[in-house]
Amino acid sequence: MSQVPANVKYSSEHEWVRVEGNQAYIGITDFAQAELGDIVFVELPQAGDSLRAGATFGTVESVKTVSDLYAPVSGKILQVNEALSDAPEKVNESPYEDGWMVVVELQDPSELDKLLTPAQYEQQVSQ
Repeated sequence: MSQVPANVKYSSEHEWVRVEGNQAYIGITDFAQAELGDIVFVELPQAGDSLRAGATFGTVESVKTVSDLYAPVSGKILQVNEALSDAPEKVNESPYEDGWMVVVELQDPSELDKLLTPAQYEQQVSQ
């Protein structure tokens, strides 16, 4: 069974959001990394770029496939996890800690209300 931490919100496209103040850390879920298999490359935007909820913001490449990343919330990118360019396997090893992808300044905190709770996400991935 995949890890589904209680302190984050989830998108139906398997991204997670952890909010700290007005900042949101974004990454892909444990379920998503397990489905993808060994991640070999992560393509992310630059700090200063803007994300729009629902729009693609990068890709994750595994030995099996390339998958788009979808922004669960809108905001300006404050930080990109540069460590992933040299060590994309961090997404497999620690999707909620070392494998985060970007930090954004939340533009519209009400967008968080549209995301799934941990219980709702668990139900989605167990079907």
